[in-house]
This record gives sequence, structure tokens and C-alpha cells, in this order.
Amino acid sequence: MTGQEVGRVIASTFHTLYGTDDASHVFYYTDRIKVMRTQKLNGLDIVPPKVTSGEYPTDPNMYKMHQVCIIIGKRASGKTTALVSLLEQMKYDRIVFVSPTMKSNKEILSRLKISEDDIFEDCDDPNVVDKIKQLVNDEAKDLERYKDEMRRYKKLMRAINSDHMPIDEEDMIAFFSDRDFMKPTHRYNGEKPRIAVVFDDCLGSGLYSRPRKLNALSTYSRHLGQLNEGGSIGVSLFFLIQSFKAQTGGLNKVIRNQCTSLLLFRTKDKGELIDVAESVAGEIDPETFMKVYEEAIGDGENHEFLSIDLHRKKNHPSMFRRRFSEFLIPEPAKKMSTNK
Repeated sequence: MTGQEVGRVIASTFHTLYGTDDASHVFYYTDRIKVMRTQKLNGLDIVPPKVTSGEYPTDPNMYKMHQVCIIIGKRASGKTTALVSLLEQMKYDRIVFVSPTMKSNKEILSRLKISEDDIFEDCDDPNVVDKIKQLVNDEAKDLERYKDEMRRYKKLMRAINSDHMPIDEEDMIAFFSDRDFMKPTHRYNGEKPRIAVVFDDCLGSGLYSRPRKLNALSTYSRHLGQLNEGGSIGVSLFFLIQSFKAQTGGLNKVIRNQCTSLLLFRTKDKGELIDVAESVAGEIDPETFMKVYEEAIGDGENHEFLSIDLHRKKNHPSMFRRRFSEFLIPEPAKKMSTNK
């Protein structure tokens, strides 16, 4: 079949499906080209890694980990309550807060078991990101310390119970205490800790207005705390903001582009809705997005929000949810013909 004949068949099919010939120009060049042929090259297939750096198993119905999550809502919209629920559902082991107001919320501190050492109140501190990095790297070092000590401890126990294996005197001294050999301990029982960092009430601070370090952190967050055996500890980032695009001192485009999930509360700002719709434009058209938003929010009286999972799991039927507990599955948009 010639290119021209192929063009006529496709155009006819298009007319049958959509009742128009307006899109015939799409096939304008089909009578000027030959049907493309391909040739397979052996041994050049892309092989993905078996383990993704900083990846953790999560509940089948929850998001993937690690996250860069942006939570958008006006004052008293319910952002903090939604955040606490999400952190609990994701089962983070250690939660760090960067916020000038966090210590005033004793209930959250108690509910999430947040140590006061993990609260950074000064959002203008130019070293706050460095402190977060150090915290994660220290966790990686402590995990490797534990694994090395366990290796030595197990070797020592085998030697003690053997008639021919030599006993390492340094290991005997290291593990002997209180008339017995003490097994090495680790805060998380030899597992990689799940760490989350929350940024709240930071609008207009130096952290956002001079964002070079924060931009870098959002870019390589899942690779932070690298391990000698491969992989990393990683860290999830959560940003609580009142506006998706603030004029000054807000989240910049670098961080917004790293977003893996987004929680959107009720807003009367149509421009903000358009901005969010554009951020998911590759997944859904703006008109359908607005319908999904309205379905999720309703009248907004019960602190409803639209959850958007930009990196959803394969078993999830949609990237959209009302809160966390109900998937919103939009109907496929009707395909329209292309105008000349």
C-alpha cells in the first residue's frame, strides 16, 4: 500500500469516528513519505535498576516514598490536620519540622512523637538545610556502624562456640559488658529510617527567598544519606503554603517541578486553580481538572481537599482522590478533531 493510500484509509477512519474531515491536513505528508521501517539492535535495551535509591515499601493504598509534597490552603483550611494524617499513614520514623510556630502546637508534637531537637524555628538560618543534610547523613553512618558491629558480633559468637576458630580479642573487649556479651543495638533495628522534613510558615523567609540550598535539597532528597552497600536513606519533603505561586518569598519553580504529590484545599482564586491545572496538564485537560476539583471540594465546609498523586502506583485507578480515602476517576475526555 502506498503512502497516499495509507493517508486515505486513516482519513476515512477519522471521518467515521468523529464525523469531520477537518483533520485531513494531519495526513498531508503521507503521500510524500515512505512507510517507515525499523531495525532492531541487539544488546542495547535499557535495563532499569532492581532497587531505586531511597525507595521504601508503603501501604498499597498510599503514596510512594520518598515524597516532595506540596499542600496548598488558606489559613485554617485544614492543612496541618491533613499533613498529620498523611505522616501517620506513611509511617515515618523521624519527622523534622522547619517552622517558627511548631513548638506552640503541643498536640502535634505529642501525636507525631517529634523531638524538640528536630525542630528548627529560624527559617532565616542559612545553615538549616545543611543541618538537615547532616542529620540524614548521621543516620546513614549509624546504620552502617550497626551493620558492621553485627557482622563482627556474629563472627565472635561463632568463634566462641567453635573449637578451631580464633577469637578476636578486640571484639571480645568491645562487646563484653556487665559480665556478658552485649549484642549491638540500633534505634530502628537495622532498618533504614523513614525521614520526613516539613516546612511550614516559611513564606517570606530567607529559606524561600534565597533558595539555592533548598532547591538542591528538593532535587536530590531521595539520594541523601548514601550507603556503602548501595542505595540511600533519603528524605521526604512537605511544604505547607497558602499560595501555589507567591509573588515573593514563596516556592519557586524548581521545587514545584519536583513535586510528586499535591493537596489542594478550597480556593476562590481562579488564577491559582489554573496554575495547578497547568502543573498536571500532561495527565488531564483543564476542563476535566476543574470538574475533578469541584467534585472533591464540594462546598468545602468539612475541610475537603483534592489529592493529586503525580507518581501514582500501578494499582491505583487514578491520580485524583477526595482527601486520601476516595479515588476520583474522571471519564476519558472526548477526542476532538484538529482544525486547520
